[in-house]
Amino acid sequence: QVALEESGGGSVQTGGSLRLSCTASEYTYSTYCMAWFRQAPGKEREGVARINTGGGSTYYANPVKGRFTISQDKAKKTVYLQMNSLKPEDTAMYYCAAGRACGGWYVPSFGYWGLGTQVTVSS
Repeated sequence: QVALEESGGGSVQTGGSLRLSCTASEYTYSTYCMAWFRQAPGKEREGVARINTGGGSTYYANPVKGRFTISQDKAKKTVYLQMNSLKPEDTAMYYCAAGRACGGWYVPSFGYWGLGTQVTVSS
């Protein structure tokens, strides 16, 4: 069982920055793929960024490439999402997720989820 706790959401204006954090409880942290998803009202949950905690490879969804950066602190079992140049369309609930495979954005492949943290970007 993996417990995930997110923090760092908030409200910013267009062009602003936020950093989200996700801390995992699982001692075998390095065997997981950690990811950030987001879901806006009335829309499906979509992948944003993911990181292979063992090898460090990172992957990004096209809408956030060049603006968002996912990173990790293995000692703290924490994954970060640095979000720069935020746009109103980035407004959503952001969820941290953990799964055994890092091959894509298939939601059911991520077995563990945090409760989410709200990000609101105003124009």
